[in-house]
Amino acid sequence: MDGANKGEIPDGHSVIKRLQSELVQLMMSPTPGLSAFPENEDDLTRWIGVISGPDGTPYEGLRFKISFKFPQSYPYTPPKVVFVSPMWHPNVDMSGNICLDILKNQWSAVYNVQTILLSLQSLLEEPNNSSPLNAVAAELWDNDMDEYKKKLLARYEELED
Repeated sequence: MDGANKGEIPDGHSVIKRLQSELVQLMMSPTPGLSAFPENEDDLTRWIGVISGPDGTPYEGLRFKISFKFPQSYPYTPPKVVFVSPMWHPNVDMSGNICLDILKNQWSAVYNVQTILLSLQSLLEEPNNSSPLNAVAAELWDNDMDEYKKKLLARYEELED
């Protein structure tokens, strides 16, 4: 057996192989407005991603940096994903922590970096205001989009290329 028994936690080598495969997939078929790469070639368990705000949302034309930290048990447990860029969003707290079910109790080993990036971009379009981390942002999203945009732009920091 090669450690692929159901229920076994993979070793670090399996995590690296999986992440190498995901990196190749991201490079071979990139999704417009989304990218993610290892922070450095010596450690494939720490990535930086960039999400472009979806058209027709308060985030349109803005770019946000996120970090991924992959545990040794990945893909059986989710990576730790946080916004590095300052963010104003109902489901993101002021420290960049994200409330998204697939990063918590709805995680599945079939998910990958691309799934996470797409889910986060979708969250920018449609926040889950029924369980906000930022109640003020949720209230403004529902009732005062002009003020919401002001708060967002006040926190926003341009990314360096």
